[in-house]
Amino acid sequence: MSDPRPLLRRILRLATAFAVAACACFSGPVSGIRKDIGFIEPIMCRSTVQGRHLISDDNGYVCSALSINPWSYCCPTTGDRFSCQGCKLDLQCCNSYEYCVSCCLNPSKTKKEDVLKLKVAKPVTAGTYTNVFDFCMGRCRHSSASVVHENAYASDFHHCFSVQQNSSVESSSVSKLLGINVIVGRPGESCSLVCKVRGQSCVPSRLSVLNKCEILQKYMRCKSGCFRSLGPDQPAEVVDEAPTSLNPGACLYMQMDERLTCDGSHQHTRRLCPCA
Repeated sequence: MSDPRPLLRRILRLATAFAVAACACFSGPVSGIRKDIGFIEPIMCRSTVQGRHLISDDNGYVCSALSINPWSYCCPTTGDRFSCQGCKLDLQCCNSYEYCVSCCLNPSKTKKEDVLKLKVAKPVTAGTYTNVFDFCMGRCRHSSASVVHENAYASDFHHCFSVQQNSSVESSSVSKLLGINVIVGRPGESCSLVCKVRGQSCVPSRLSVLNKCEILQKYMRCKSGCFRSLGPDQPAEVVDEAPTSLNPGACLYMQMDERLTCDGSHQHTRRLCPCA
């Protein structure tokens, strides 16, 4: 039988060589725990819950209620961010609550520093806003000023997000209309007739107060926009049945207040009248 000791010595020499090589690869002590790796915190979104079909998240995306991520409550980022679909940017008003919130979240339209100075409207949450999303959610809900009767609104664009919602111009207009009944006439009626039918008289000096886009938009739909024009029937809204050339659905205001009159009328417009 051959001696096994030479084979054992060779095995020991190989084991020693591997051990030396392994030690050379590590210049210092090696720890089995990595201290530079942490758990990734899950991304979570806040989102609106008012609509049945659409949702807006605090990143500025709008999506269908069925497509929102059930774990993060975030909308897919494949759509447009800060979308102003269905909004009138000159009035900062939209016909959809969710798109109003999305548009409002755009930093170019709502400054965070301005929002943080504002007081929260409701007494039960008295204080200032802490973030833009809370401001946009609260401001985009329609106000009582946009309601004509029960669930009927003066305009389709009754979700507004302007920081200066209670501007000095609007407050001045409201004060000048105290004691005045603002009436929307029927097509072809003059303001003199509109007020007379109600046992009142048209107040010519208050026509200039109504002769503004922001006032027309409160009482009329103005779904095709608001434009300067010239005509004795203004301020007024072009009826939907009017010829296409007359821009159906548009609101019109007089370029020169001194030409405003209670007696003007047009078969394709409905006048906005001050009666008392």
